[in-house]
Amino acid sequence: MTQDTLNFVFIGLSFALYIWIAVKSRAASTSEYYTAGGGVSPLANGMATAADWMSAATFISMAGTVAISGYDASRFLMGWTGGFVLLTILMVPYLRKFGKATVPDFIGDRYYSKVARAIAVVCAIFICMTYIMGQMRGVGVVFSQLFGIGIPSGVIIGATIVFFYAGLGGMKGITYTQVAQYCVMAFAYTIPAIFIAIALTNNFIPQLGLIGNYTAGEETVPFLEKLNSINTELGFAEYTSGKMSTINMFCITAALMCGTAGLPHVIVRFFTVKSVKAVRISACWTLLFIAVIYLTAPTIGAFARVNLIQKLNGTSYSEAPAWFQEFEATGQMAWVDKNGDGRIQYSGPGKSEASTDSVFQGAAPSYPAYDAPENQRIGASGERLLANKADDSNPNELWFGNDIMVMANPSMANLPKWVIALLMAGCIAAALSTAAGLLLVLSTSISHDLMKKIIKPDLSDKEEVNYARIASFVALAVATYFGINPPSAFIAKTVAFAFGLAAASFFPTLLIGIFYKRMNKEGAMAGMLAGVSFTIGYIVYFQFLGGHKEHLLFGIEAEGIGFVGMLINFVVSFVVCAFTPAPPQEVQDMVASIHIPSGASEASHH
Repeated sequence: MTQDTLNFVFIGLSFALYIWIAVKSRAASTSEYYTAGGGVSPLANGMATAADWMSAATFISMAGTVAISGYDASRFLMGWTGGFVLLTILMVPYLRKFGKATVPDFIGDRYYSKVARAIAVVCAIFICMTYIMGQMRGVGVVFSQLFGIGIPSGVIIGATIVFFYAGLGGMKGITYTQVAQYCVMAFAYTIPAIFIAIALTNNFIPQLGLIGNYTAGEETVPFLEKLNSINTELGFAEYTSGKMSTINMFCITAALMCGTAGLPHVIVRFFTVKSVKAVRISACWTLLFIAVIYLTAPTIGAFARVNLIQKLNGTSYSEAPAWFQEFEATGQMAWVDKNGDGRIQYSGPGKSEASTDSVFQGAAPSYPAYDAPENQRIGASGERLLANKADDSNPNELWFGNDIMVMANPSMANLPKWVIALLMAGCIAAALSTAAGLLLVLSTSISHDLMKKIIKPDLSDKEEVNYARIASFVALAVATYFGINPPSAFIAKTVAFAFGLAAASFFPTLLIGIFYKRMNKEGAMAGMLAGVSFTIGYIVYFQFLGGHKEHLLFGIEAEGIGFVGMLINFVVSFVVCAFTPAPPQEVQDMVASIHIPSGASEASHH
């Protein structure tokens, strides 16, 4: 069987399973559409939450970041996992006791104001749209590799599939589909890692391989030592030492953590189980399922780095492995023969006078038109030529996208064809599971929080679900456009912006709403508006309007600015609250009541 046929068999079977589940568990009522009727077991919900949580950024992009920047990439590991603990301890049990499944619903009722609800809806739309862009990009990367087409066509194919099964099944369909997707992802991530760990370190547990010895060469040396020496020989920083400034490392990690605790599509997952106790059990399961993937990501990144350098650096193009040409054909890897020797040279900033390692001018490779003469399209060694001018200030000739490392990994290690096919199915499951969860939150925010609670209170159940389906279609169309023209070509970075927005808007407002009963609607609304508008302004200025590095606030990059936005939100909320009237007594009593465990209040009356 050829690789392509196997890929289609694996992906086809997994899709057939997802669609069968979505059709079997079609949502009949709004409660099934929004929260699966509240009847999901903690174990199943733990798996579904983990799948919802592990997006294309985690699955495709995170290990790629680890492969390229080593220690610095731990900000994603720490931020995303730590945030989950915050969410479980500080947010979910109280929101669950309050009984409001969507974040705008909680904010509207807790701050007794339609305006506060409307602001929350706008924030939810911003967060989810930014997040879906990253997922759509991930889907595009996978499909482009699968069908040998450009990323834009890949994004469009993926969008069609997501709309079909998210719109159909609602939360009930999505929950059980995500259980299946988690299983596919876990196998697709760990099996290649185990194979490569055995090949490179003789350990069948990848994590032990990472801290063990490298045994594939003539001599046995500690694996990380081997990795550091390969990096420094080529002019890169040591793999295990970070080069990111401490303030950026701190702010990005903190923004990812607090953003996680304010993510609407993860919070709503905990309303699909029966009780507050089940919420806590379910959260423990989720952490366990997330750990399986998160503890494997650093090993995949490190192994991929060693394989890439050993297979390509110094190899003549005519002898380069077949997978290199495949990635070159889809624009995921590129080679510019700067010195005309026909060999691929890969080197870092330390090897150049200008201390850069850019292969060509411009951020991404661009190519001559398909109908250009052959000598403009194909080089002397048979390589695909770029339209970009070469950057001759340094000797580096190899370019590859961060997001391709995980998918190239099994090919680089010569793993069996079925492992590569399984990985493809896993990549698609990762992007689709999160995209579906986000679409549901977006459509709920618009149909339930905006239409039913603000604009048309007399909507019937059926009309509400129809509005939700229309909203998800429009949202998907916008996300598809941005998946093709993303704010950052790098998936994890686009997703980090979504977390920054969640940290600056929802996290403080939810936290204060749960723990401080004196907080009133004026304070909450002013804080949310101040935090989110500052964060959006900063990201737009530095990402789209060409803001210069010298203008960064305290040197904090756009990825980490959500942390400062969050502090602004807290400060503005408390200052405004101090000069405005206290909330009504019944709201204060309501806040006090969500801190009492269920069952405790009856006991105290006897």
